[in-house]
Amino acid sequence: MTTEFFSAPLGVFGGTFDPIHFGHLRTAFEILQTVRLQAVRFVPAGDPPHRDPPQVDAARRLEFVRAAVADQPGFVVDDREIRRAGRSYSVLTLAELRAELPDTPLCLIVGMDAFLGLPTWHRWTELLELAHVVVAPRPGWVAPNSGVLGDLLAARGADAAGTLHNALAGRILIQPVTQLEISSTELRDLLAAGRDPRYLVPDPVRALIRATRSYSVSQPTR
Repeated sequence: MTTEFFSAPLGVFGGTFDPIHFGHLRTAFEILQTVRLQAVRFVPAGDPPHRDPPQVDAARRLEFVRAAVADQPGFVVDDREIRRAGRSYSVLTLAELRAELPDTPLCLIVGMDAFLGLPTWHRWTELLELAHVVVAPRPGWVAPNSGVLGDLLAARGADAAGTLHNALAGRILIQPVTQLEISSTELRDLLAAGRDPRYLVPDPVRALIRATRSYSVSQPTR
């Protein structure tokens, strides 16, 4: 029997990041280490299909993400969903990455809340043909044990992170992380009220938010 050897997996962490905060960063950092990823690519959505339009435009959210990850080895920023016209569908991003990196396992990183909504995603059944899915538990959300996703977890669930190194795609790993209860929605409300986001976002992001008056009631016209 021939054993195949692949590159270390690459994490793909998409989102609106409106704005990026320590909850996102700590989750990505712990998964980078525990799953032994070669890197985590942060992929800000240009036109997210499952949410209301972001409050801050794509170019500025991209700037926030770049500022947030600049000093962390293993964190990189991928702007393809902002450059690509149309809706920011994860399946398209994963298909592009699979074509570019044919011998690298891909790990789509999602929160438990997003995972529970997976059947509403565009061409969602193709996701596991392109990547593994690493699910980070979120406060108040529980993994399903029945229904479509319960059956999928029973069939595709991975018991250990090492499993994701032995195939290019197809497994689901629920990976515990430190659950920081920071909400982008609550953060935007805090900023709109004129309060300081210190200790909720990295200092470079805080400085950019304050300098551009992003999320304030009187933010400048884009």
